[in-house]
Amino acid sequence: MFKLAPEGYPYIVFFTVITIGAFWVGGIWIAFLPFILTVFMLFFFRDPERIIPEQENIFVSPADGEVILIQKVYKGLIPPLLRGGEEGSSGGEGGFIEVSIFMSPFNVHVNRAPCTGVVESVVHTPGRFISAFKSEASLQNESLAMLLDTKHGKVLVCQVAGFLARRAVCRVKKGDTLRQGERYGIIKFSSRLDVYLPKNVNIMVKLGDKVKAGESIIGLI
Repeated sequence: MFKLAPEGYPYIVFFTVITIGAFWVGGIWIAFLPFILTVFMLFFFRDPERIIPEQENIFVSPADGEVILIQKVYKGLIPPLLRGGEEGSSGGEGGFIEVSIFMSPFNVHVNRAPCTGVVESVVHTPGRFISAFKSEASLQNESLAMLLDTKHGKVLVCQVAGFLARRAVCRVKKGDTLRQGERYGIIKFSSRLDVYLPKNVNIMVKLGDKVKAGESIIGLI
């Protein structure tokens, strides 16, 4: 069954109405462009089912797309939400591993939890809308960060706005429990997602890898 993310309904309805109106007023050629946009919205907001791995010692990708950054982060590079748990992070010395995934307009944009945990906080941070491919996007762009309290330590997932993406949606709130691979939000149009894992996690992907939300294993602990 073809499933759609509910956030896409307003866009699909809008362009469908425009298509019908354009066809009524000017015929098939006038309606062609809004029809193509309607089809694109149906494609963009698709929400396919995924086969979620059942292992408890793994982290799955929270987004579809391409891995564009893998780095260890310490001190000033650690997002504010994680700083309180820096010394208590797995590994003893603090620090985390950041994995960033770029989503093009052709990727599925529904985001999923990288592991099972309890939502400790959800914080929106205003910012810029520079290209999501640029390294400074993580710190400068508008973002919506979800902090998870997990049995492996604190895990942060940041939905980062891009040049086209102007709105991220997080469907959960503080106190909610998420299962590994469970849907929790969406970013509208091309964008980026950064996940910060405990520093003792073995990263199972490399730069340029294509990953699928909820299915691809990005880390092992």
